[in-house]
Amino acid sequence: MPKRYKRFRPPLWLVKLRLALIQILFPLLCFQFIRTLLFPTSFDVILLAFFAIIYGLFIFGII
Repeated sequence: MPKRYKRFRPPLWLVKLRLALIQILFPLLCFQFIRTLLFPTSFDVILLAFFAIIYGLFIFGII
């Protein structure tokens, strides 16, 4: 019979922190998107791309 390996589970505080960051990041992403539509500067576009990448990584479970 093969030995079963336990999958790594992060500590509870880390799971709560991840969920809190997802909840904070979505409104920031929406605000930055609206701001980029109204005042498109290079900094706004870069910040929007950064927020979108971080949010995508959180949603797909990579981070």
